[in-house]
Amino acid sequence: MKTNVVSRSLHDVGLAAWFGGTLANAVALNKAASAASDSRSAGAVTNTGWDAWTPVNAAAIGAHLVGSVGQLSGNKSRIFSQQGVGAMSVVKTVVTVAALGATGYSRVLGSKISKHGDVPVAAGTEPHPATPPEVAKAQAQLKQLQWAIPALTGVLLVISSFAGEQQRPTSVLSGVTDRLGITG
Repeated sequence: MKTNVVSRSLHDVGLAAWFGGTLANAVALNKAASAASDSRSAGAVTNTGWDAWTPVNAAAIGAHLVGSVGQLSGNKSRIFSQQGVGAMSVVKTVVTVAALGATGYSRVLGSKISKHGDVPVAAGTEPHPATPPEVAKAQAQLKQLQWAIPALTGVLLVISSFAGEQQRPTSVLSGVTDRLGITG
């Protein structure tokens, strides 16, 4: 019996880290920076945290994408033969591309902030009155993206659960018979 344990594990663990890490950073790191002793230290704390997360996040995303390709390959016959699986795969791909875009743009904004060094900020996504305007603008955009990324990756987790339900024997049978137009 052929299994997809490796690709499924890469897919799931990568997605879990991508979701969980970005959510934790949005909930905790960006706010925790405000507890720094001064506004300049707050910027340093935020930059250090996000810069440390970036390679871990990149590895998680890479694992998820490798696992996703493995899952597509392992389930290609179901994609074409079971009604609903192809549509779910397209939706999942579109949401994945959106999450990748939001993550990539977030990193571009984070790099803009980080290259300015230890500028004064109130918190990770909150400017201080002395924050340079270009950093404050990037922070405002990141304030939105910090929630968009966990929302999109959370949607991917839900779609993955739905995909798992589509693999139940009764779902496979009804999906294939529906695709073939066979009525019971």
